[in-house]
Amino acid sequence: MNIRKYVTAGLATVGVVALCGLCGCASCSREMKSLNSDINGGIERTVTLYDNTGKEIKSWHGKFDIESNDQEFFFDDSQGKRVIIQGGIVMSEED
Repeated sequence: MNIRKYVTAGLATVGVVALCGLCGCASCSREMKSLNSDINGGIERTVTLYDNTGKEIKSWHGKFDIESNDQEFFFDDSQGKRVIIQGGIVMSEED
């Protein structure tokens, strides 16, 4: 009888966790998008680099992942070239 209670409690816990994951909580959605990006080679997006006055310097469009650290922003563009940006204002929009 005790085993049945543990199994029922375990299944209920798994059900609640799965339901929370499917409800669209923000952290779950971000995690799913990251996983999808890792599996499919990136997210379709447009990255635009602006100078400090707001003038567009360059724009890239394609399916890629973006990474950054304290000093730079980098990604591999659709032709496989590594783009490293140090300075400027970078805007990334998902399509």
